[in-house]
Amino acid sequence: MMPPPRFIAVSLIAMLLLFSSANAQEQAVSKSSISTTQTNVFPASDPTNSGGWVLNESVSDEFDGDDIDQSKWFVQGASGDYYIWKGRAPSQFAPHNVRVDDGKLKLRSQWEPEFKFAEDEGHEGNTYAWHDGKHIPVTTAGVITRNRFLYGYMEAKTKAADATMTSSFWAIGYESELDIYEQMGKPKTQGDIHDNTLKSSVHDWSPPAKRPTRKFGDKRKLPFRVADDFHVYGCEWGEDYLKCFVDGELVYETTQEEVGDDWVLTNPLEIWFDSEVFVWLGLPDKDQLPVDYEIEYLRVWQKPNANLIDRTLFGFEGPILFQESPKPLNLVPESSRENDYQKFWNIDLQAAKYLSIVRDENSISGQKSLRFLHEDDLTVTDVAAVGPKGSVRLPTGDYSLSMNVWIKLNSNLKSIRVALEDPGLELPAFDVSDVEPGKWVTLEQKFSKENPSNSNDRMRIAIDDGDATESCSLIYIDDIAITRADEK
Repeated sequence: MMPPPRFIAVSLIAMLLLFSSANAQEQAVSKSSISTTQTNVFPASDPTNSGGWVLNESVSDEFDGDDIDQSKWFVQGASGDYYIWKGRAPSQFAPHNVRVDDGKLKLRSQWEPEFKFAEDEGHEGNTYAWHDGKHIPVTTAGVITRNRFLYGYMEAKTKAADATMTSSFWAIGYESELDIYEQMGKPKTQGDIHDNTLKSSVHDWSPPAKRPTRKFGDKRKLPFRVADDFHVYGCEWGEDYLKCFVDGELVYETTQEEVGDDWVLTNPLEIWFDSEVFVWLGLPDKDQLPVDYEIEYLRVWQKPNANLIDRTLFGFEGPILFQESPKPLNLVPESSRENDYQKFWNIDLQAAKYLSIVRDENSISGQKSLRFLHEDDLTVTDVAAVGPKGSVRLPTGDYSLSMNVWIKLNSNLKSIRVALEDPGLELPAFDVSDVEPGKWVTLEQKFSKENPSNSNDRMRIAIDDGDATESCSLIYIDDIAITRADEK
């Protein structure tokens, strides 16, 4: 779906739910953020809420207003701005095709020869409004949640457009894409999408991000046409599993263990609803249009998590997101360029001789970890990885800092030092000299913070030459967490 190189309870436990928020930390849900109209609404597959789900208001919408809430949604083409692309040519997104009506979000596709298409742009051999020399002046629509979230249950009640246009419910994040479905009411040619098909896919957009990027997924026939009526489509996404549901019934599931290195769903996702022209499934005719793709609601639930620092950054899976800053319009999933929205660990050139974030090598979860490797005496006094400014935001209090480590047999490393920087606070060092080699071990230290974090607080993970005096050490660090001392 991407163009080329592309979650109610008010109990104490609910107050501990952590999700990516405007300051890029995964903060606790406050009472003011809890819906008063959806307090008893839970996933169709878990109506009694045995999973302890809490609604994430920032990426949920009942579409019960007069217009789309642009504080929650980016509308493709609004004010002339397009995010990542203008749509799949020959069709082009147009903001006037997005409307809220009768308690539903409706994304229209229509034949509009008078629309000013970007005819000098396109991709995959097509320009906007043209295909093989034939004028196809189809405008359509796309909307994207402004916020991203890490792990949860996504559910939408939708009805596909009854035309040769896709109706899609999907999500992207750093180096990853999850297509919950791609549907089509009237495909013209035989392909892998029919009028009763559920096609779900996961794509890997890590560089060089060359097609085919689809790594795993599911294709199945449904006992109904997707354009005939509304149905509820759900997707439960966890740290190491994925489940897909239709009308509350499980239809597909897989795990990280099953898919191995192809498991890429480790970074926060933003949700997209859009329609596109898939030329390989046929072109829409003028007499099919206009037609609407309808979404009755989007609800995203998440589960409580006591970790007070960003799980993505401190799990070394990707950047921390500062969501008070707008997403750059050209932020494709494969981009590792640092900007005001996404920031990464800093490892300087000297430290990079020994310290690096590695993928598909050794990790306790996800794909990546921080590796320290030296085969000769260190030539650098201090080897450090430093987090982005503002990536640690803690009030005063007593805390527990944990990290998972894996050490190779006969490694000579003595300790790992951790510090916070604004205000400066040297935390107790982690003694790794007696850690059992060849297995992941969780280390934990208590510390107290007498002063709250300032705006530039961040973590520094360091190894000095006195801790690695002899040659040859290999250690991996993963899933660093900070919790209140009396919480887990």
